[in-house]
Order: sequence, then structure tokens, then C-alpha cells
Amino acid sequence: MLELRDLVKAFGGVVATDHVSLNFAPRSLSAIIGPNGAGKTTLFNLMTGHLAPTSGRILLEGQDIAGLAPAAIVARGIGRAFQVASIFPSLTVEEQLIAAVAAHQKSNERMLSAFPPEPARRRAGELIELLGMGSVAKRSSRTISHGDQKLLDVGLALALDPKVLLLDEPTAGMGPDERWAMMETVRRLWTLQHMTLIFIEHDIDIVFDFAQRIDVLRYGKVLASGTPDEIRGHPDVIEAYLGVAHEAREEAGA
Repeated sequence: MLELRDLVKAFGGVVATDHVSLNFAPRSLSAIIGPNGAGKTTLFNLMTGHLAPTSGRILLEGQDIAGLAPAAIVARGIGRAFQVASIFPSLTVEEQLIAAVAAHQKSNERMLSAFPPEPARRRAGELIELLGMGSVAKRSSRTISHGDQKLLDVGLALALDPKVLLLDEPTAGMGPDERWAMMETVRRLWTLQHMTLIFIEHDIDIVFDFAQRIDVLRYGKVLASGTPDEIRGHPDVIEAYLGVAHEAREEAGA
């Protein structure tokens, strides 16, 4: 579904993404992990057109999308939810989803009218049910919980009917129970929507529990790729990343 070939992004003398080659199979659920500064978010920015690569290719279903504008990449089938929820705080949950669906369905001129197009309203209702947000659908998004704001951001990405969904730290800022509930919802959405899903996450326990495949970055390079069991036992990953995470848990008294 999505393939990165020898992808490089340099900012002057700093190489943030260093000849990265990765493959993401159709309907797969993958995680990208690595220490801070490993190049994870840069990789997402390249895949969504927010950055243009210095060199290399990004193939979506075999078609090169590297360097296309973000709107063109969305139209090709890549959606994204951000680490900090990108929402409109003055609008209700329902209004935002209707607007997103209407924009995707090319009925922009009516997306915020008192009488939005029925297909957009219907699809927004389906998304609200899918997300389990019926109890907050009529509320202004500034008044809902942080976890629900993050979930709404995922819903806005789903409104674009993506073939590939990128989630940048979907559990950031959440407590332990919220994090696991969020990821259970993500897994359910992935199962029901039949899409390829890739997420960045720092919570290693969540990564090992939810990802089918894990790609590990360090200093902009691919350090290792494999199943959770393969990554858990990989000596380079233990030395570079998992050991650090383990020490942090010990210091915290975990």
C-alpha cells in the first residue's frame, strides 16, 4: 500500500531522514518508534506533503507522491491526526465532522450552512457512532475532554476516507487508562475501516500490544524492522532504545 524508497530529508547540514526504506502492507497496523530526534515526525511530514524530500520516493499503491502538496496527497488517500489535536474549538463535534465530510465530498459551499447536504450529515453520523462520541456530538469541542479532542481529530482524518491513516502520538497527554482506551478504539477503527494504519508512540507497552509490525528509527536511519517479538529481542534496539525506556521506568519506580 505504501512504500518509502531511500528517502532523505536534509535541513542544511542536518540529515533528519537518512536513506529510509520501509514498506507498509495493505490493511496492516504498524508502529514507528525511536528516541526523541530520531526523525519520526519528519517522516510523517514527508508522507503527507508538509515537507518535500531532498531525495527518494514515496509510493502510494505504486504511484510516486513525493513532493505533492498536502491537499493532493489527502485526495490520493493519506489521512493524518496530529500529536496536538487540530480541531476548531468553537464548533461542535458534529459540525466539524459534517464540514470535513462535505469538503471531502466537494460540497464546500454548504458545509457550514444551516442545511448541510444530507450525504455529509449521514456520513458524519456514522463517524460519530463509529467513534463512540454520541454523548458529546452537540457539544462545542473546546468543552470536551482532551481524550475526546484527540478522538475527534482522528474522526476528521477518517472523514476523508483514507486508505492510509497516520496517527502522530495518539495517546499524548493522556493518563494510563485513557491511553489504553484510546488505542482500543484505534484498533477497532482499523478493523472496521479496512485501512493501513501507522502510528508513532512512545509508550512501549502499547506499541508491543497493538502493532503487528514495528519500525525503529535512530538518528534518521532505520535501526530495525520486524514483529513485536523480533524487536523486543533485537540487541541493537535494546541498547539504543528499549534499555533507556526500561531505565526510565525503574527510576520512576515502575
